[in-house]
Amino acid sequence: MHIAIVGLGYVGLPLSLHFALSGRKVIGLDVDPAKVISINEGRSYIKHIESQQIAKAVSAGRLVASTDFARIKEVASVIICVPTPLNKNREPDISYILNTGESIAPHLSRGTLVVLESTTYPGTTEDELRKVLEKGSGLRAGVDFHLAFSPEREDPGNPASRVAEIPKVVGGYTPVCLQKAVALYGLAIKNVVPVSSCRAAEATKLLENIFRSVNIALVNELKVVYAAMGIDIWEVIHAAKTKPFGYMPFYPGPGLGGHCIPIDPFYLTWKAREYGQSTRFIELAGEINNAMPEYVVKRVGEALNAIGKPFSTSRILILGLAYKPNVDDDRESPTYHLMDILDQHGAGVAYHDPHVPVIRPSREHSRWAGMRSVPWRRELISEFDLVLIATAHDAVNYKQLAKWATNIVDTRNVIKAVPAKTCKLWKA
Repeated sequence: MHIAIVGLGYVGLPLSLHFALSGRKVIGLDVDPAKVISINEGRSYIKHIESQQIAKAVSAGRLVASTDFARIKEVASVIICVPTPLNKNREPDISYILNTGESIAPHLSRGTLVVLESTTYPGTTEDELRKVLEKGSGLRAGVDFHLAFSPEREDPGNPASRVAEIPKVVGGYTPVCLQKAVALYGLAIKNVVPVSSCRAAEATKLLENIFRSVNIALVNELKVVYAAMGIDIWEVIHAAKTKPFGYMPFYPGPGLGGHCIPIDPFYLTWKAREYGQSTRFIELAGEINNAMPEYVVKRVGEALNAIGKPFSTSRILILGLAYKPNVDDDRESPTYHLMDILDQHGAGVAYHDPHVPVIRPSREHSRWAGMRSVPWRRELISEFDLVLIATAHDAVNYKQLAKWATNIVDTRNVIKAVPAKTCKLWKA
């Protein structure tokens, strides 16, 4: 069975690689020629994916990348893994899905299976995507070709997150579509979980991410409340998680990052309005999480005031640009919001991240493109008036930081102790 996977990013590349290493022939399609060249040369452009694995799949003839969407004609199954961001009005932008549908539709053959993995609101697969595919191909979904939705469950940087081991939820447009999709994923994934429809599968993904967003908002709010009472939220969480039932630990931070948690809940919020439903819980969680960068900057201001420094004459180093530990993924990173706010206050801003040596161009944060990570050297780190820890990478030596820096604002609870009379530590 030949499989085409459209979109070779943080979801599509690992999936392509896993199918290929499971013995299937995979064509990876992407509009970015640089990614295509890298894969065909056996080189990885994602830090936690080894080049050796890509080279092995390519040399075995199991994986090839291309920008030519006409190659859809060669395959029996197509999996779509493209971005689904929010637009400037924070409304769903499914243009990548629809554009991909338009690109593959003319090349669909009878009997081909098309699966969408991109996170989206219920109804996208069987309404918007189906119409685009039918219009461009002249074929009918559920009759001439098969259609399904299966939400991605990728966790970049987590060594326990292996494609084969993570149960795969699948919903089909018809029972036969579901059967075909279950068979496809069953080739490489141990546990496939069928649900009644594409809508149910789409809703499953949203529930998973809304659950995280709401619980993170809860501990973020408690962080602020407990700080006012002189209580350390981290100590409270550590104690609470000793309860063996009825509790699951979530941790506060400087804001939400990544392509899922800050975005996906608002897909449901937007779609719910169509049905006259409000999503007060989801929207309140979003407000709390979105307010965290401002709270952190307030704490930075308090730390600077303690040493008699205004923002306008301060140099601040932010530690961690990636949105989560030990990855190079900076999508929707709260660090960018921190940088923007600090810059608006007149502070000089720099960053250090061992996984992101230079800021890549992006639509959202183009003003910071080209900035380079400050080298990890004592004479450079000690020059900053304050170091703000935004992401807790394992590769950073925090004992050294506590010796080198004079002021630290820690949003991740990684600094356990500081040398007496040399460094001031603030929690945020």
